[in-house]
Amino acid sequence: MKKTLFERGSAGHIRIHVLPTTRFKTFAVSLYAGIPLNEDTVTATALTPFVLRRGTASYPETIQFREQLEHLYGAGFGFDVYKRGNYQIVQFRMDTINDDFVSSNESLLHKTFSFLGEVVTKPVTENGAFREAYVASERETVRKKLESIINDKIRYAAERCMEEMFRNDPYRLHPLGERKELDGITPQSLYDAYQQWLQHASLDLYVVGDTTLSEVQQLVEQHFTLNRASSPQYVPAVSRLTDREVRTVEEVLDVNQGKLNLGLRIPVTYGDDAYASALLYNGILGSYPHSKLFMNVREKESLAYYAASRFDGHKGIVSIQSGIEIANYSKALDIIKAQLASLREGQISELEMSQTKAMIRNSLLEMQDSAFDMVAYDFNRVLSGRERPAEELLQQVAAVTPENVVEVANQVQLDTIYFLTGKKEV
Repeated sequence: MKKTLFERGSAGHIRIHVLPTTRFKTFAVSLYAGIPLNEDTVTATALTPFVLRRGTASYPETIQFREQLEHLYGAGFGFDVYKRGNYQIVQFRMDTINDDFVSSNESLLHKTFSFLGEVVTKPVTENGAFREAYVASERETVRKKLESIINDKIRYAAERCMEEMFRNDPYRLHPLGERKELDGITPQSLYDAYQQWLQHASLDLYVVGDTTLSEVQQLVEQHFTLNRASSPQYVPAVSRLTDREVRTVEEVLDVNQGKLNLGLRIPVTYGDDAYASALLYNGILGSYPHSKLFMNVREKESLAYYAASRFDGHKGIVSIQSGIEIANYSKALDIIKAQLASLREGQISELEMSQTKAMIRNSLLEMQDSAFDMVAYDFNRVLSGRERPAEELLQQVAAVTPENVVEVANQVQLDTIYFLTGKKEV
């Protein structure tokens, strides 16, 4: 694997990360804006990018906004709102073709920055606030997205398990906010919240393509006119184990298939030396088709329609999701617990180790084919404060031993059992 070297700089209290390369036919531009998860700000922050995408000072009508992207030879524009650790992240993305492949009189990278800078810093306004029609429309967009979660029972159960596990922690908050807060948001209150967000968010701008750090710095200074006093750093979450008993939560809805989810604490995060071992632990437990959960809960015992695990390295969580027949709750839970015990006891085969290492290696190698995947991987460094190049992580994964995995397994602590059922047990 070739080394992926981002060049670092800053402008206007925005951290800048540039990967100069001719490998891709496009410029990939990402702007990350992160603030701490907070009940008072989470809903307004989530709504903001939905309103920003409707129009800018130069392109106040949504159709004009979209036509401008066509003038950029069909440039892609989008955004996501999600959480990493205890932070709510808004990510804007643009994908614009390199000038060498079209006949353009003006640099398309310059036009991209002009467009994105205006989207973020110069939205269309009415009477010193956001346009009322846009706020009303996008409130309903966010409301429908939040309401749709309950229709996707797999996602709903995963969200509810985390809400219960972190009921006294900001991590319980959904990154799209709370439905009950939407009606109270006005064009003026949202615009005021947006101004605060621009001032206090941690801003990181990434560019991958045929450019230079100095060119990007000049473009940021020219097109991102922000009167910011500082550039806040992310504070990585610290995962701590607790002495409390395992909490079991049962919720009854109109479902035919039960959803059994487990939340586990793991005192290993992205910045820790044991991160590679934790990746192996999660991979052997439930991330891949050869994993213990898949093979034992789903295949051998036929107790689950699906059974998998996920490791969140920015919060220190392993979550287990399974879909089961409601009557099989006790048996399925016992077998899931047995897989956790087997890892603690070192029941790990050579094949499980080699297959898991191969899957992780393939993921890291495939990442090199996508500019945005490389950006997302590098952003882990910003969030965690840990420099961990992909080639270094590959070496660390290759060096993990079964004993290293067992060491992690013995630190994993079951915290919450959540069961979504269709009827109460008699």
